[in-house]
Amino acid sequence: MDGFICVGGAQAIAAMAYGVGVIPAADVIVGPGNRWVTAAKKLVSGRVGIDMLAGPSECLVLADNTANPATIAADLLAQAEHDTDARPILVTTVPELVDLVNAELAKQLETLPTAQVARVAVDRAGFAMVAATMAEAIALVDKIAPEHLEVMTEHSKAISQQLLNYGGLFVGHQSAEVMGDYGAGPNHVLPTGGTGRYTGGLSVFTFLAIRTFMELDASNSDLKMVVNDAVTVARVEGLEGHARAAEIRLNVSSGGSGEGQGSAKRQKT
Repeated sequence: MDGFICVGGAQAIAAMAYGVGVIPAADVIVGPGNRWVTAAKKLVSGRVGIDMLAGPSECLVLADNTANPATIAADLLAQAEHDTDARPILVTTVPELVDLVNAELAKQLETLPTAQVARVAVDRAGFAMVAATMAEAIALVDKIAPEHLEVMTEHSKAISQQLLNYGGLFVGHQSAEVMGDYGAGPNHVLPTGGTGRYTGGLSVFTFLAIRTFMELDASNSDLKMVVNDAVTVARVEGLEGHARAAEIRLNVSSGGSGEGQGSAKRQKT
């Protein structure tokens, strides 16, 4: 079924997970939402597939002395105005840059219409870290594994290639996260809370199920080897039924019917 349904919030998650009225139960539910949507997705996970439990949103700027403090502050405030739990982060190799960015944050907050929200996010969850070297800074960023990672450094492309853990990567001084949010990409549904260390964002792979299969017959030269391996492991684990279910394949392949037998002849392992 294809269609658009004008519904949102936790109640929309429930409707799509269980089905209601003209809305059929879904197999997979994906997409961003507030804390109530995330809680609802957690409750229905298992009944349906979900992409991830995301939030609060994060933006980390990795910067050196080539970065513009005003630009950094603008990008951090763009993150902070999402909600009061948003996490604006600066990692730099230049101690003086922290003070310059803080001054810009204060200046820009004075005229920002969403300052009431952004200021709380900056004060509550915003922080800066100063690294002695760029290698140390990269290690810090990889440990945090931010949702959005902006690289504002000299040789930003080369440095970006050394980074391993993040949701979405924005390379260079002009590659603002906001432009990724509103059309240029990459994906806007991304891992948060350090989960970028082991997973990626929403993609076509979220909707693909990995299925495996095996096909063995009497003509397969590896049949005996596979059976013997299975029998050995099964008996080590004390699962005789498993061992016999494997052994009976050799009996059948050697000419026996395998039907109506109380037990199968044991093969040497």
